Amino acid sequence: QDTQLRSVDLDHVIKLLEGSDSKDLEKEQLKTLKKVAKHFESGFPLKDLKQIMRILNLCAEKMKEQEAFTEPLCELIKLFGLPFKKKKSSDEVNYSTAVAQCIAQLGYLMSVPSSQVRIQICKCVISFYKMEPPGKVLSGYQPTSANYKIQMAELGGLAETLVLSLVSVENQLTEKLWVLKALQHLSISGVNCRLMMKAQAASRLCLYLNGADPSGQLVFRSSDILWNLLEKASKEEVVNQLSSLECVQALKEVFVDVLHGFRHCDHQLRNDLLVIATLLAENPAVPMIESGFAKLLIVLATFTEVKIPNPLVKGLKLTYCYEDFEMKKLLFNIIGVLSKNPSAAQLLSENDVMPALLYYVKPNQKPGFHDWSAAQYEELQLHAIAVLASVAPVLVDKYLSCQASTLLLVFLEWCIGQDPFFGQGNSFHGTGGRGNKLAQMRYSLRVLRSVVCLYDDAVNLNLCDQGAISQLLDILKYATNKYKEDAVLLDIQADTLFILSVLCENDLHRKELFSYEGIGMLLLFLQMDPKKLHSGLGHNCLLFGALDCVWSCVIGCYIAEDHFLEKQGIFLLLDLLALKEKNLCKIILGILVEFCDNPKAALHINTWRGENSQTAANLLIQLWRQEELELGVRRDQYGRVVDMKRPIASSFQRQQKVIPVPANCPSFAIMEMSENMRAKLYSLFCKLGFENLPGLSSEDFVTLAIIRRYIDFKVGEVWSEIYAELKEECSPVSSDDKALKAILKVSEDIGREVHVLQSELLESQLHQEIQEEKKTYRKIQATHNQREMINKSWENFLTRTSNYEALKKAKKLQEEVIQASRPKSQTQNGAVHSTDIKGLHTTVGPGRLVTVESTPRQFMGGPL
Repeated sequence: QDTQLRSVDLDHVIKLLEGSDSKDLEKEQLKTLKKVAKHFESGFPLKDLKQIMRILNLCAEKMKEQEAFTEPLCELIKLFGLPFKKKKSSDEVNYSTAVAQCIAQLGYLMSVPSSQVRIQICKCVISFYKMEPPGKVLSGYQPTSANYKIQMAELGGLAETLVLSLVSVENQLTEKLWVLKALQHLSISGVNCRLMMKAQAASRLCLYLNGADPSGQLVFRSSDILWNLLEKASKEEVVNQLSSLECVQALKEVFVDVLHGFRHCDHQLRNDLLVIATLLAENPAVPMIESGFAKLLIVLATFTEVKIPNPLVKGLKLTYCYEDFEMKKLLFNIIGVLSKNPSAAQLLSENDVMPALLYYVKPNQKPGFHDWSAAQYEELQLHAIAVLASVAPVLVDKYLSCQASTLLLVFLEWCIGQDPFFGQGNSFHGTGGRGNKLAQMRYSLRVLRSVVCLYDDAVNLNLCDQGAISQLLDILKYATNKYKEDAVLLDIQADTLFILSVLCENDLHRKELFSYEGIGMLLLFLQMDPKKLHSGLGHNCLLFGALDCVWSCVIGCYIAEDHFLEKQGIFLLLDLLALKEKNLCKIILGILVEFCDNPKAALHINTWRGENSQTAANLLIQLWRQEELELGVRRDQYGRVVDMKRPIASSFQRQQKVIPVPANCPSFAIMEMSENMRAKLYSLFCKLGFENLPGLSSEDFVTLAIIRRYIDFKVGEVWSEIYAELKEECSPVSSDDKALKAILKVSEDIGREVHVLQSELLESQLHQEIQEEKKTYRKIQATHNQREMINKSWENFLTRTSNYEALKKAKKLQEEVIQASRPKSQTQNGAVHSTDIKGLHTTVGPGRLVTVESTPRQFMGGPL
């Protein structure tokens, strides 16, 4: 067989086909082509593919005049569906370029005006993905790997060529279906999908969706390819290609056709088209509204809830099967997408979207016969409420007219009630809601959050008039009393705190209502374990919500402030500040600055003690030093000012070049104040005062000297910027230049004054340390002298006990001392008692035995 294979001279065949046309020559050519097909019936060798492709092209040219070449051409094309043959393993790599070009040429043969040839090419391409083992294996040859042809097709760009060939088969349904079938196989590859997108495959296929096809294959195959393009190519590019009015109109027409279908595949196709429509609706530039597609989808989403007859859905009934359930969720989803498009607001309002969604804001009831199951109804309910959070801010007037706030508050009351209900918790929106009503509570609160975010007075007043503040506090208490902390509960608490913050902001009466029960709840959140802040569950959001609530619901109302102070709320804030978490510090410092407008707050701040008896003033100064270290402010080793001209400039400010800005734009020196904590720290010290601050060291006083002149330094920075901008833009007149220099000199002099003050503080501290050192040394010296005296006394004692002469000498000395201590004048007419004990030879004091002599009677005036 190998010898027979080599006996075919392909060059001779090519020359024969290039010969002049004649009847005899045509017969010879056809005979030779059959011989070639016979010889290569087990597959083409890689080395001969280039010549084989040349033979195919010559046959295609002859087909234009001689139809007899159609059959041999199809036979040769059919052989392309068999595995190629290789002699060496390296042949696949060595011939890869030539093979890719040959397969690409196969796609170009789609231009041949022959239905038989085109179908055979499509079958050949499909066979790439259904490779069967060869029936015969030639000696010395082995088949290429299973994916080799697929890889070469990607390399040669066959997919792009087939997409372009759709134009030539546009009016031939059978050929078009075969091309689509081939593209279905090719579109499972991301490389091919990207090649197809170059040929505008998405828009071409979309226009074919509503083509005439009794079999229904056209729409199914086209939609399947579109799905593959969306998954494996650029989604944005696909949407852009489908964004023309013609494509959207075609998509709408085919959707209407399958909407009334009764087959399972029709329902699946309908849902697939809905997903594509959703992706299109996410792009506001797509003419969904102009084509009427958006209105159709909105009406379809709401017709079962509002029960208003509409010709667009006439005769349509839901069967409550799984596909209809999926369609309902997709329609809810597309309403949420359309709500983000301002142009769709009128459509949403006119087609009763708000009442349809509010239909689900009610306590769950047992589903009736021919209705959704309990799990399905719960999933739809949660999905509808989640979509309501997107729609409500867009349709505020409808929200108020439908009394949505009342429905939501009643629904929330049911959520915290004792009614028996066991949530399924199966869906995405039902996370954490199995066996409880937490999922319903979570999404209802999100609706309230979305509307209060508008800061609409009518909405907020409507909520408060219905007792929303006390009800929200009940929800907060309910969520806090749950033993298990999870992400859902934390989310509920954070949303509740945010809603309360918005409702109570700038309203004294509402703050008073909040203070009765709300402050106790806030203090629980402020006592949160700091380790939980980085747990990932949402404790950090909850803490930020509590701090925001302190700012909005407590500050500004003296009743609430006093209650907060009585409960030691300031101490909790300072405990959190001592954690030195950057994000927390900025908020807490702002709260403390506002709190200091209350006369009682400063006393609480100064009373606070942290770890190791740290005072609030010391903590604030530490934060200042930490902030300056991060900003790269220049200080010496003792914390003194180094740059007299720019004492508080950060490293970025020093590197920043002069950038002239308009007069209505803040300069960098002003913007910098909002980007760090120094301005807040300075404001807080201004409230507390700079004198008589407890617990400060000399280093703290050095830093405090800078803080005290912060505003002066900042003014100097601004003037410095003004002067630099003027010099950049123009030259100021001499008087202005002189005035500016004088102002800058004042600022520089302040820097020098602070430096001198800091040096004096350090010198005073050094002098004090020296005095303390001397005092300590004197104590040590006195202790040493005392120890020497004790040792000397002990030595004398030992001498007296071991040397009798020394003892007598000591005794005599003792008696002389005693005698010298007695008064010189003798007592008149009185008895004299001797204090000496006769015969005693010691120098120590007498023992416990004392002999008392009686005083004569004449001196006492009577007997004893």
